[in-house]
Amino acid sequence: MSGSSDLYEQSGRRPYASINFITAHDGFTLADLVSYNDKHNEPNGEHNADGERHNLSWNCGVEGETDNQRVGELRACQRRNFMATLLLSVGVPMISGGDELCRTQRGNNNAYCHDSEISWTDWTLTPERIAFLNFTRRLIRLWKDHPVLRRRKFFQGRGIRGADVLDIAWLDPAGAEMTDEMWNAPDVRALGVRLDGDAIQEVNERGERILGDTLLLNLNAGDETIAFVLPPTAPTERWDSLLDTANPCQPGRRLQGGDRYELPGRSMAVLRLNNRNNDLRRADDEGE
Repeated sequence: MSGSSDLYEQSGRRPYASINFITAHDGFTLADLVSYNDKHNEPNGEHNADGERHNLSWNCGVEGETDNQRVGELRACQRRNFMATLLLSVGVPMISGGDELCRTQRGNNNAYCHDSEISWTDWTLTPERIAFLNFTRRLIRLWKDHPVLRRRKFFQGRGIRGADVLDIAWLDPAGAEMTDEMWNAPDVRALGVRLDGDAIQEVNERGERILGDTLLLNLNAGDETIAFVLPPTAPTERWDSLLDTANPCQPGRRLQGGDRYELPGRSMAVLRLNNRNNDLRRADDEGE
């Protein structure tokens, strides 16, 4: 999520050296990643012996197509989780064509040999596909609107120029910084990430300092709902909810530091720190 500085920073490379992707031309599509536990390559004529067996996929309880509403809703949420994680991570996002439309290869993870419906993109805009396409567009707008998600330098994980606030902070559900013990605990499935928009430490093409909103990403990969305690806010600040993968149509809410954000299992939420003073200062800096 922070651009893989462990791979690239020592050689002088930047976050954009990290090409982030969930799926590619080989392997499962995004829709199949959450619909199949096993590959189904029988149509390839090699007795299902071809293709990768270790797909890191989960069918959400039923293998392949199903009319089970609960399974369908879970798969839809998992697709939103994957796409949100991809587009909200530092680096260059790579979306495999058709994933935004829930393209399926019916569990075939090695479909290069087909010129048929198995490998074609179905452009029919069903309600399910429209919903996910609109969600993906919403994520792209979020990515474009917030410079802290498009960093050209790696996070430092410490205060900048003596500031008390870190450019990135990893938080537990209680709102405290993650300890080494929690990082290494095998049962921990929840994490908060605070990205400070005033600590980007970059300039634009005109040499002006880049300032953006501070974002909070809460992730819950467990089964149960977790109440995340929101980080403290100043008297003029509030946390505005921007996105919740469990409830994508939910209207935004305004919360204070110390409030609890109930996040269902297998979902993530994005909140923005709304600071009236910062909004006025930035508008003045931009001459508005």
